[in-house]
Amino acid sequence: MKKTVAILAGGGPAPGINTVFASIGKAFLRDGYKVIGIHEGYRGLFNPERETEVMDFKLCDRIVNRGGSYFMMSRYKPKDSDFSKDFFVENNVGLLVTIGGDDTASTANRIAKFLHEQNVDIQNIHVPKTIDNDLPLPEGIPTFGYESARESGVGIATAVYEDARTSGNWFVVCGMGRSAGHLAFGIGTAAHYPMIIIPEMFDKTEMSFDKITKLMVSSIIKRKIRNIPYGGIMISEGMFHFLPEEEIANSGINFTYDEHGHPELGNVSKAHVFNELLQRKLKELGIKVKSRPVELGYEIRCTLPSAYDLEYCTALGLGTKKLYDEGKTACMVSVDSHGDVNPLYLKDLENEQGKIPPRLVNMNSKKVHLFLHNNMDFIHEKDYEAAKAYLDHPEEYDFYKILHWE
Repeated sequence: MKKTVAILAGGGPAPGINTVFASIGKAFLRDGYKVIGIHEGYRGLFNPERETEVMDFKLCDRIVNRGGSYFMMSRYKPKDSDFSKDFFVENNVGLLVTIGGDDTASTANRIAKFLHEQNVDIQNIHVPKTIDNDLPLPEGIPTFGYESARESGVGIATAVYEDARTSGNWFVVCGMGRSAGHLAFGIGTAAHYPMIIIPEMFDKTEMSFDKITKLMVSSIIKRKIRNIPYGGIMISEGMFHFLPEEEIANSGINFTYDEHGHPELGNVSKAHVFNELLQRKLKELGIKVKSRPVELGYEIRCTLPSAYDLEYCTALGLGTKKLYDEGKTACMVSVDSHGDVNPLYLKDLENEQGKIPPRLVNMNSKKVHLFLHNNMDFIHEKDYEAAKAYLDHPEEYDFYKILHWE
C-alpha cells in the first residue's frame, strides 16, 4: 500500500505556489499516491479539527497557473509542545511537504527532528518560497515567487517613475523584504531609480534615519545639478528591522508584532514614514521639492506567476518527487538553471539556534557593485562645488561618506 503525501504552506503567498501544489500533486498521483492538502499551514497540521482536501488531477489542473494560494496559509509557529504524530500515523503519511520561507523551513526542521525521535517513518522535504528571495539557496538561484513579484513591482515602479517625470515630483517607494533587500534592489535597478537604499548597504556603519534621509537628499541634489527636477527613491521596508531600537522608539511609530516576533510592517506605511522624514529635511534645508509616498506591498504577492516561475515551480514540484524517490529527507529542494535537482539539508543550513539564517544581498558581487556605483545619482567629492548652491556642507551628503565606503 502506497503512503500519503501531505502538503502545507506557511508564511505569506508568493506567485507560483499553486504551481508547486499542482506539480507535486500530479507527480505523486501518477504513481498512485494519495495527496492531501492542509489548510492554514502548521495551525491546521496540529489542529484536531483541521481542514484538509484530497487532491486529484482535476483540482491540480484547475489551480496550476493561478495567483494566490488555493490552500489557505498561516504564519502560525507551533511550539514543540504542540507537535503530535497523530495526523501522520492516522493518514499513513510517508512525506510531508512544507512550502514557505525561513520561519517555515526552521519549523520543518524541528518537526523532522521530533518525528525522528518518535520513530515515525516519514520523509520531510521543504520547497523554498518567498518573494523576499532571502533563503540560503546557491548563488544565482532565486526563491520561487521572487521573479514574478519583481516583474509586477517593476511595472508599478516604472509607472510611478513616469508620473514623477510628467509632474516634476519625486516619489519615495518602499518595496517588501523583511530581512533582505533583494526585492527593492531588483525592482529599483530594473526601473532605473536614481537612489536605492537597502539594509545591506550599511555594512560599514550603523543605520539611522538621519543617514537614510541624507542618502535621499544626496540623490535629489545630484539630479538638480544635472538639471533633472524629478526622480524616484526605492527603499527596502526591511530597513526597520535593522534600525537601532532607540531610532524606532524616537520615530513616533507604534509597531505591533506577529507571532514570530517580527514588527507587523503591513500595519504601517513605511513609504509614508520615509517621505515624511525627507520632507522635514528638505524644509530644514530650504529646498522646495515635492515628494509622494508609494507602498509596493501586498498587491505583488498574489499576482499571476510569470513564465519563469511557472516553469521553475513545476521543476520544484517534480524535483520534490525525485528527492522522495531517492529517499531524501529533512532537506530543501533546489533546482539549478540546468534542471539538476539537489537536496539542501536543513541541518547544514541552520545556525546554533536551529534557525535558517536569511540570504542577504551580496555587497561584494560584481553585479551589485556595477549598479550601485554606476547607475545611481548621488553626491560625491567632485560634486561639492556645484552642490554648494543647495547645501552649506555638501560633504555631509556624500554617498560614500554616509556609508563609510571611503
